[in-house]
Amino acid sequence: MDAELEQVLDAIGPRLRTLRRDRGLTLEALAATTGLSVSTLSRLESGLRRPTLDLLIPLARAHRVPLDQLVAAPATGDPRVHLTPLRKDDGSVLVPLTQYPGRVQVFKHVLAPREPKLVTHEGYEWLYVLAGELRLVLGDHEHTLRPGEVAEFDTAEPHWFGPTGTSAVEILHLFGPRGDQAVVRASPGRPATP
Repeated sequence: MDAELEQVLDAIGPRLRTLRRDRGLTLEALAATTGLSVSTLSRLESGLRRPTLDLLIPLARAHRVPLDQLVAAPATGDPRVHLTPLRKDDGSVLVPLTQYPGRVQVFKHVLAPREPKLVTHEGYEWLYVLAGELRLVLGDHEHTLRPGEVAEFDTAEPHWFGPTGTSAVEILHLFGPRGDQAVVRASPGRPATP
């Protein structure tokens, strides 16, 4: 086996451990999700067991990441992302920024003025205002967000969002179909914890 391949294989275990810990999962919880034994997972993470496709595929599914992310496959082809805007009948424009179904989806969303209509569905949403003012209705409460402000909510709550007036509002829109939430790792203005 050549040295480069050996390095790639040796790096998979620590990458798996970091991925599991970043998600706050125990070996037992991951074993229950993947059907792999705790000892197999432990040996994979410590490098005592060689990764094979039949072990990596369930792990990629459990973590909802592409298989090439687990093995740190080199980029191939054109690295540019070709965005295809979707124009809605109401004048809004939705630009998908991610393309992994079943995971948190990220969109740039330009919302045209429209009448509020509360909806509910399964999932979790995170909104970041880029330009304009966003009117957010959550149940009986109404909020106005300005550029740089963020809102997050469970979509089981009746909700609607759009521009506050007659001008469009531009947002980044993250949607987790299974209740996935954005996790804030750093926040300006907060003192560091020892």
